[in-house]
Amino acid sequence: MATIETLIQRMKDRGILQTPALEEAFRQVDRCSYVPEHLKAQCYADHPLAIGVGQTISQPSTVALMLEMLQVEPGNRILDVGSGSCWTTALLACLTGAEGRVIALERIGALADFGRRNLAKGHWPQAVVHHANGWHGWEEEAPYHRILVSAAAPRVPEALIRQLMPEGILVMPLSDWGGSMLRLIRQKDGTLTRETQGGFAFVPFVETDEIN
Repeated sequence: MATIETLIQRMKDRGILQTPALEEAFRQVDRCSYVPEHLKAQCYADHPLAIGVGQTISQPSTVALMLEMLQVEPGNRILDVGSGSCWTTALLACLTGAEGRVIALERIGALADFGRRNLAKGHWPQAVVHHANGWHGWEEEAPYHRILVSAAAPRVPEALIRQLMPEGILVMPLSDWGGSMLRLIRQKDGTLTRETQGGFAFVPFVETDEIN
């Protein structure tokens, strides 16, 4: 039976999990607390799990790769778009620490409530969940040091680019590049640089004001 330690070791052996702080975050933020009761026996398996209304909690190795790309630093203000169960939200809160801030956006009301309940179990006061469509970001607390998007779209929403501060990093899957993961970095002078890695599948990023 898989355990958190065997999961961590497999990700390290594959070269996905590299940062000691992220390794410790995986230990502190128990994925089992963020999945439905009937799936808890599978919580340390390295694959996505259904959390209802057609959505999933992402595969641990994919989350690890995205967070390695995001390079969260203590004290960062982070926008988490498509927060779902809020497992990744809690990992971000752990990485940014008590002096940081995580704004999580979830367009499906039932999942926003599910995520809030999950976060409350772990005591992450630096994280807050809003029932909102993340296509327009969250202007009230912009700009952000880091933006993480856990839904795929053919392009990065302009609002998210505007809300990324200089030297900020955005990580998001792109649906029309064969499942590529994009890292976008805003330089000090405002120019943007892009890097990609391939081979990922995500639920779609809904490009409307729709919430459910």
